[in-house]
Amino acid sequence: MFYQIRDNLTEIEFNDIDDNYITVGYIDSETLKEIGLKLGFSHSSINSCQMANEHFRSGVEVYDDYTFTELKIADPFDPEKYDCVALYIKKNLIIVVDVEDSDGSTKNKFFSALNRYSAQQATPEKIMYAFIDALIVNDFKHLELRGNEISLLEENVLKDDVDEDFNLRLLYIKKTLLTMHNYYEQLFDIAEALEENENDIFESEDLRYMSNIANKIIRLREDTDSLSSQLTHLQDAYSSFLDLKLNNTMKIFTVITSIFFPLTLIVGWYGMNFQTMPEFTWKYGYLFVIVLSAVVVSTMLIIGKKKKWF
Repeated sequence: MFYQIRDNLTEIEFNDIDDNYITVGYIDSETLKEIGLKLGFSHSSINSCQMANEHFRSGVEVYDDYTFTELKIADPFDPEKYDCVALYIKKNLIIVVDVEDSDGSTKNKFFSALNRYSAQQATPEKIMYAFIDALIVNDFKHLELRGNEISLLEENVLKDDVDEDFNLRLLYIKKTLLTMHNYYEQLFDIAEALEENENDIFESEDLRYMSNIANKIIRLREDTDSLSSQLTHLQDAYSSFLDLKLNNTMKIFTVITSIFFPLTLIVGWYGMNFQTMPEFTWKYGYLFVIVLSAVVVSTMLIIGKKKKWF
């Protein structure tokens, strides 16, 4: 479907496109195959829209009279879910190709961007700004929630309240942040290419909208990288905490071994079974060894207490 912006937003047919007015379209890949060549789009770009892109860094292709890019859209609240659209941007013409949008979320964001400005105030630059902004509108909230989650995990480590799934949780957050970092890199590449306006499809006085959205993406990327660094510090702190627990455990075993080691010496001594050892024939020999062992252990406990072994 295509919409032309005159005094108001009007739905039109493809053949009614007028270069003198701003036209926007949201079409599927099959429709693109039918009209792409008529609009002067390259075969390679049309073919690439037939399948969802597997990578974020697909690049931006700048031609003489239009700019093309594929956009893989990540959901920060569900890192396993992706949408994919392609963008064709010409003078007074913006076409979004629905490559993979199973739940219609990207389509809804596109139309919300389309209705953000009145018909009298709308420009291609504003529409692109509004569309990209709609894609990232909830991302600051997501990053805030991730930051709070990491802080809570840090608190759990300090309180020694860590469950067995702690490492898996860290890995999930790390994967999510890496995905969002790549996503913002992709968006920044697109915004930067549009701001450069190499083929003069935008008006110079309105390029500030591209600059504004690029700055917003940079802040999101920097916040994401900051959380990734915080997560790395948390992993190091958790590793140090595990090492400390292991050291404490080894210290306990060492103290116990030190206290009871003299008993091993006594057992070895009386286990030599020499016939001339008087304790073997002494009436109170067994009791003597018990008392001797108790005295030795008590002495080692006193020494350990003074030496602050425990």
